[in-house]
Amino acid sequence: MSETLKNALQNACRTLLRPIALLLLKGGMTWKEFSDLSKSVFVSVATDEFGIRGRPTNVSRVSILTGISRKEVKRQRDLLSEPDDVVAVSKSSDATRVLSGWFQDQRFRAEDGAPLALPDAADTDKASFEKLFQRYGGDTPKQTLLRELLEAGSIGRDDNGHYVALRRYHMPIAMDEGNVRFFGTSLFDHANTLCNNLTDPESPKRLEGFAVETEVDERYANEFRSFLGTRGQQILEEIDDWLMQHRADPGAKTSTCRLGIGIYGIEGELPEGTPS
Repeated sequence: MSETLKNALQNACRTLLRPIALLLLKGGMTWKEFSDLSKSVFVSVATDEFGIRGRPTNVSRVSILTGISRKEVKRQRDLLSEPDDVVAVSKSSDATRVLSGWFQDQRFRAEDGAPLALPDAADTDKASFEKLFQRYGGDTPKQTLLRELLEAGSIGRDDNGHYVALRRYHMPIAMDEGNVRFFGTSLFDHANTLCNNLTDPESPKRLEGFAVETEVDERYANEFRSFLGTRGQQILEEIDDWLMQHRADPGAKTSTCRLGIGIYGIEGELPEGTPS
């Protein structure tokens, strides 16, 4: 790979990862969790997409392609073969670790198993947030961690001023699970089309395009949103009608495929340093 192409790939990756990193940080996922997850995806893609005559890629070639050791490739494959393709991660954030300890450690739970309401500090041997923090807080300053947990609604305070656990896992911004799944599938479909057109000369080209202007008068931003919402909806409904007309009959002995189109609005500047 030439240095020019390598730099282009790195710049494209930095740009692509910004909205992903933003979503993950708002959802409470750490870089280590993302790193472990991305490792499993690299192994999965190298296994599925670089085999010969449709067979899975062998361990040695996956190792060469990904830069991951053969031993780790095998371990990742074993994890991927488990039910639901769940890949365990080894590190959570300090905030989630505190919450998990609160829910799981008997010293901070009531007799019914619920997390205790904890005073900030105590001079006795009774449970307190101070003791919980000392055990699970990591290297984040206590007051910084408390402020983060309170502002995110992961913990609260009762009438006695004691801290109460409201979530088992820390999520800086509350998000709907369905919308998170939609984020993943929509980004996949768009990126998959771009990748197909860029890297697969033998595959039919898929529609891709955009219309953007960097110097639009800001006074017309709302008008554009309204225009795009109306025209975009009209186009989507027209295409949806076409797709329904060509849907295979239930029970028909015919091959089917997934087809469709996605439309999205463009707003805001590109990240600083992104080549135009």
